[in-house]
Amino acid sequence: MAEESPQVASDHWHLRDAHELARQHGVDPAHGLLADEASRRAQQHGPNEIQGRPGRSLWGQFLDQFKDFMVLVLMGAAVISGVIGDLIDTLAILVIVLLNAAIGFVQAWRADKAMAALQQLAATHATVLRGGQTLVIAASELVPGDIVLLEAGNQIPADLRLIEIAQLKVDESALTGESVTVAKHTSTLSGVAHALGDRLNMAFKGTTATHGRGRGLVVATGMATELGKVAGLLDRDTDRSTPLQLRLAAFGKRLALAVIAICVVIFLVGVLRGEAPVLMILTAVSLAVAAIPEALPAVVTVLLALGARRMVSLNALIRRLPSVETLGSVTFICSDKTGTLTQNRMHAELLLADGQEWVPGSGLAGPLHLELLRAAALCNDANRNRDGVWQGDPTETALTQVALEAGLDKAELERQFERVQELPFDSERKRMSTLHRVENSFIAYTKGAPESVIPLCSSQWRVDGSVPLQPAALLAAAEAMAAQGLRVLALACRTHVTLPAPGSVEALESGLSLIGLIGLIDPPRLEAAVAVRDCQTAGITPVMITGDHPATALAIARRLGIVTDGEAEVLTGRELATMTESALRERVASVRVYARVDPAQKIRIVEALQARGEFVAMTGDGVNDAPALKRADIGVAMGRGGTDVAREASSLVLLDDNFATIVAAVREGRRIYDNIRKFVRYAMTGNSGEIWTIFLAPMLGLPIPLLPIHILWVNLVTDGLPGLALAAEPAERGIMQRPPRPPQESLFAHGLWQHILWVGLLIGGLCLLVQAWALSTGHAHWQTMVFTVLTLSQMAHVLAVRSETESLWRLGLGTNRPLLGAVLLTFVLQMATIYVPVLNPIFKTEPLSLAELLLCLGASAVVFVAVEIEKVWLRRRRQRLAASRP
Repeated sequence: MAEESPQVASDHWHLRDAHELARQHGVDPAHGLLADEASRRAQQHGPNEIQGRPGRSLWGQFLDQFKDFMVLVLMGAAVISGVIGDLIDTLAILVIVLLNAAIGFVQAWRADKAMAALQQLAATHATVLRGGQTLVIAASELVPGDIVLLEAGNQIPADLRLIEIAQLKVDESALTGESVTVAKHTSTLSGVAHALGDRLNMAFKGTTATHGRGRGLVVATGMATELGKVAGLLDRDTDRSTPLQLRLAAFGKRLALAVIAICVVIFLVGVLRGEAPVLMILTAVSLAVAAIPEALPAVVTVLLALGARRMVSLNALIRRLPSVETLGSVTFICSDKTGTLTQNRMHAELLLADGQEWVPGSGLAGPLHLELLRAAALCNDANRNRDGVWQGDPTETALTQVALEAGLDKAELERQFERVQELPFDSERKRMSTLHRVENSFIAYTKGAPESVIPLCSSQWRVDGSVPLQPAALLAAAEAMAAQGLRVLALACRTHVTLPAPGSVEALESGLSLIGLIGLIDPPRLEAAVAVRDCQTAGITPVMITGDHPATALAIARRLGIVTDGEAEVLTGRELATMTESALRERVASVRVYARVDPAQKIRIVEALQARGEFVAMTGDGVNDAPALKRADIGVAMGRGGTDVAREASSLVLLDDNFATIVAAVREGRRIYDNIRKFVRYAMTGNSGEIWTIFLAPMLGLPIPLLPIHILWVNLVTDGLPGLALAAEPAERGIMQRPPRPPQESLFAHGLWQHILWVGLLIGGLCLLVQAWALSTGHAHWQTMVFTVLTLSQMAHVLAVRSETESLWRLGLGTNRPLLGAVLLTFVLQMATIYVPVLNPIFKTEPLSLAELLLCLGASAVVFVAVEIEKVWLRRRRQRLAASRP
């Protein structure tokens, strides 16, 4: 082996013979690279990745925390205060600002880390030959000389010189801008000047295989690919804010203007009352920094990112962050049947040939059934891995297994009947065909849906010849099998004396002789039936969309509870094709099962539901599903059986291809949105309390109750750990018994604004009552008491807002341990500012007597009691509303 992997001029790969290129790259196309050689080349060439702009350094992210204008103003005012003479106060304020920046930096770092973990999980993979074995590896691990296997739906993982193809077509629009798919070949091109779109024997990184299969030699990776060469043109900022973040940012700007106006009033009133101007500047700016919710969008990012990371443990991979907040709005879930609602463990249940039935395992198969199984094993793309396990489509692996049980080994059959041509399956034809060499002739096998295959047949196959076909009787037999919940396939054949023209559909799929029907069963998932019930309870309508026979779809839908035993309405693709848009909009309101639907028709179903105001989640796994996934409000792709194209088009990937996971993700989405509301309720109410306290004091003839250091400290310890700990709040009881949230509903709906105002006013009122009492009774510690009441009131409030309607005692103190720990830590820190002597001059506090401390605790407890009373009122109000509904 050479010391370095051979290099070939990058502009000339399409001009070189594929096998000669493989030899130069030191690889046998039939076996691929050895693992050791692949590892060596990976070190030489680096990862197969397109390099984007470098991310912000940790130091840069930390400095970003000081870009806020009000923070800069506060730091400037603190420095001026220090120059005038109060150096300790200035240093204390600067330390708190630094601590606040550190907390913001850690929050951003956690969000970035969570999103990086999600992106790693969402990385594309490639199927390669290495050491004669077929492996699935991360696309970033590909090296020049690797042999890559392609199928329809794969994203091309590197620049490839094609070696073998079977009807391979590629969508190169991502690279060339041409929207028409390109048919590929393996022949060497002549001449010199060939545009990218004309290099038909190449497949380029970033493009997509849409049809057929192929095998290619990796000739360039990473930045050496054609896509890498234009990476600078593609480099753009992809960090987009979620709708909720944008709404909160806009709200924050409007609120900032109001807060600044209030701060100006406070400054003027304080100066007029004789307070020091520098003190009033610091007070006003400190209040603005504490009360303006400039960090809300950033905190929401943290909550969404951590929620998305948690969803991975539920086998739901979020690819687009806005989906986390919108999952709770889903009203319709349109799901595929096979593998999502069913177990994806197909096995052959019944074979029917020339009117004779055979049940696998019930005895020896007769000649007719053996021929049917031979056709099923040969017209089949399943293959065995190194462990002897069949890989491929579950239907095809089930067919190979039942053939093997009858004594027909697929590998042996393929040696006897060499495959020389094929027409891969596609969703339009609903069938596939293969052509095999048999001594001096050829035999074509076709497999597909009965209504797709039977019209192509002119006779019924028998061992001793053929007889005229009875299409109506055969279609009725297929219907009866489907009504039992079986997936029915028809298999047919035709003998050819000479080799037909390559790719000729007419030659391979006409004048066929029907061999028989095979019925396979794919039992429903046990958890899917429970998930369907959960959907219906949560106000979500589950809908089955499948390419299977209508009777099969209806039988499975009944077993899952999607339709009741009395319902029999199934809308077929043929009927849908004849319907107007207005008629379809009316029909989708009642249809729960769609059968024989092609991917293009899924888009019409989604649009019809959306036209009725529904918020639609749609599942898909194939290339042609991508437009429907993009059109749906939540596109859901399959992680195991899905294609790269479908995953790229989706916003949610099911790592286990399970319908129940969609429902679990919806539940988690509702929990995350609830917790965002709780955080906003808590943080904004605290800010409201601070504003009321400082704004009303001078209006009532009281001195400024809090110093700048107090305001910043309260903002630091209350908005930090306790607020973020609300993200760990478990889902509320009955979270899946309430209807979906309207997608355009304001975050401040359902009385949130009113709560922020009245509870904030209550906190401010309690602080001022304590201040007035302390001043009137000669207590010198009045400012420390106000400072303590403000801090502890917010701790009482955070415990009360764990649920909008449920009592804390019913929730249980220990059900959110991070929050309980954060509250206790905040209490200890607050006590330290009061009772640790070295901290008294920094925070301008004095030790409180036991009676004074108990008074502060009692005043703070009023907030908790008041919010609990509010929840009792809300519960009774909701009960009255529920009772009044018909």
